[in-house]
Amino acid sequence: MVSVTKVHRKGIVVIPKELREMFNIKEGDEVLIFSDEFGIHILPKKSPEELFGIDSGKGLEELAKEQIKEREAERAKVYS
Repeated sequence: MVSVTKVHRKGIVVIPKELREMFNIKEGDEVLIFSDEFGIHILPKKSPEELFGIDSGKGLEELAKEQIKEREAERAKVYS
């Protein structure tokens, strides 16, 4: 899903309702904002258990790298 939104005077960006619902982002929730060579990304901030399961057996850094690779693959599909 691709959405367009405006940046307000104080740098505030509104996450469209459809995306908030899709990712279960509620008022007051924290989000992670980071950038890389592809642009700026906003991710819901969830506990490790919510993101990866309590008994996954993998280190969080390894899981984060896997998630980034998956997002890059999805992004490549969109931009190809």
